[in-house]
Amino acid sequence: MGKRGWRDLDESDVRVRPGRSGSRPRSKQRPKHADAAEAMVIAVDRGRWTCALDGDPARVVTAMRARELGRTPVVVGDRVGVVGDVSGKPDTLARIVRVTERTSVLRRTADDTDPYERVVVANAEQLLIVTALADPPPRTGFIDRCLVAAYAGGLEPVLCLTKADLAEPGDWIATYSSLDMPIVVTSLDEDPEALRELLTDRVSALVGHSGVGKSTLVNRLVPAAERATGEVSGVGKGRHTSTSAVALPMPGRGWVVDTPGIRSFGLAHITADDIIAAFEGFAEAAEECPPNCGHLGGEDDPDCHLDTYAAGDGDADQLVSLRRLLRSRAGLAED
Repeated sequence: MGKRGWRDLDESDVRVRPGRSGSRPRSKQRPKHADAAEAMVIAVDRGRWTCALDGDPARVVTAMRARELGRTPVVVGDRVGVVGDVSGKPDTLARIVRVTERTSVLRRTADDTDPYERVVVANAEQLLIVTALADPPPRTGFIDRCLVAAYAGGLEPVLCLTKADLAEPGDWIATYSSLDMPIVVTSLDEDPEALRELLTDRVSALVGHSGVGKSTLVNRLVPAAERATGEVSGVGKGRHTSTSAVALPMPGRGWVVDTPGIRSFGLAHITADDIIAAFEGFAEAAEECPPNCGHLGGEDDPDCHLDTYAAGDGDADQLVSLRRLLRSRAGLAED
């Protein structure tokens, strides 16, 4: 066969020179992992994720993040797809290959100037804000900031006032009664039955300062909590779970996500519009406000249309609460 000219060549004659690290070019296509098992992340510790297959606390596996996910963040509450060894036997390791789109996200920053957001919990339906009525005294600023984070992240807030045996809750209930959220009061010597009913069959994240009785509350809601946290800590070679969030299964159905005691709740990532969006009527009224309106009213925003709406179809008490949240987000409220 004689030598062919370039006119006689076709695509079958094209050759690819191997790269230095292999004999063939690397494909950009990645496996779809259609057979991946669905799971919920219930703990994270130093590069290892504890996952409950199909949300079943009796079927727990340890997994690592697959290389193709890169630096994709995976946090407690995330719904993920896992492949590999999902038997859950000792010394086995599965791989997280997919993270499902989140339905809600609880975020915070270290302070109001920190540009780095920290995702605390994903896909929680409720945010249980735990605060003591005394010892330590309640802090309006912290409660309001947690409310702001809940509204902005798509979580339903629940206010839990603990240590009712030490102080009366009446004034605090009145302060937050205009907001559409459940308020539950508990004491050290009573079983939190009403709270248990609110949390059953749902995924609920708990936040609160150290010393407000959050751990005691968790142990009452989840009798096996102490044993469960010990088992989860074993994945991270004994790290105590007070340093990171952990999801604990409630008796029957539902999950309680216990978070570490938080000293501050930065809101650098949240805008005023994020808060107002949670108040349906006021969100529509805010569209009539002048440009760059902060919706604080008074000397700050004298032409804010929210005042007109509250005087007519709106709720004046709710506007007071809304503006307290806006001032808290802006760092103008008292702690």
